[in-house]
Amino acid sequence: MLEELARANAPQHIGVIGLGMAGPTIIAHGTEAQKSRYLPSILSAGEIWCQGFSEPGSGSDLASVRTRAELRGDTFVLNGQKVWSSYAQIADWCILLVQSDPGAARYQGLTFLLVDMHSPGIEVRPLRQITGDADFNEIFFTDTEVPKAQVLGGIGQGWAVAMTTLLHERATFGFSLTGALEAALGQLLRLAQDQPAQAARLTDAIGREWIQMQALKLTAHRALAQLAASGRPGPEGSIIKLAWSESNQRVTKLARELLPDPILDDGHWYYLQLRSRANSIEAGTSEILRNIIAERVLGLPRSR
Repeated sequence: MLEELARANAPQHIGVIGLGMAGPTIIAHGTEAQKSRYLPSILSAGEIWCQGFSEPGSGSDLASVRTRAELRGDTFVLNGQKVWSSYAQIADWCILLVQSDPGAARYQGLTFLLVDMHSPGIEVRPLRQITGDADFNEIFFTDTEVPKAQVLGGIGQGWAVAMTTLLHERATFGFSLTGALEAALGQLLRLAQDQPAQAARLTDAIGREWIQMQALKLTAHRALAQLAASGRPGPEGSIIKLAWSESNQRVTKLARELLPDPILDDGHWYYLQLRSRANSIEAGTSEILRNIIAERVLGLPRSR
């Protein structure tokens, strides 16, 4: 569904975090009560979700998150800050990775919580981007109380649960990203037909991007076959996200080169080029994705 929406140039689904990240993680690690409570509203988009993983100073190094969750009886008390959270300004729920045991070994002191965004002590601040939009947000937690029953996967098991989330994020987005790239290339080809003089010197570059898009589509189908066979996403999602982010930046740059006179651009490609700068940062930086691919595809030793 997400791929078809992207190919049709439809706006991003408002429930994309729930469908692609929260839902699959709850299916994999949730109790029957949690599945019954959250999955129907995720499917209907009756409740919107956001993600609370990255922090200032703990973006790519997810194991070093510092948002603290102190267990007091049957309640966790949260204090800390998250950043780059899409839809947080309208979200009802948040999938949140917190530090619940500062004395534990690396990767072992983390807990994954389902947090009601309407709880007291939560403040959301939108972040203005170079495009003028505010797609991302900061989230501040000040003595925010979360029931112990909202733990997903067990206390101290947050790293494993978060890895499930990220695998599904890249696998799910892989399909929508290839659809979006196919739509963008269709627009680029039509633009090239309208600007033959400029297009003549860019034919090879445009052709390379079209070939790249076809390879990404085949990789996405291979990822789907892997998911259907095993029930667990493979590393293909990381490959797709990495290749797409850099290809999309090149495609928007090519469009701008086809329109050297700003008067010819109605703002569409200018906006997309500015927005594309975030592609190689969001949903895993290109550097981190290259590490993942090296470890999981090439079998190289894990980086520390």
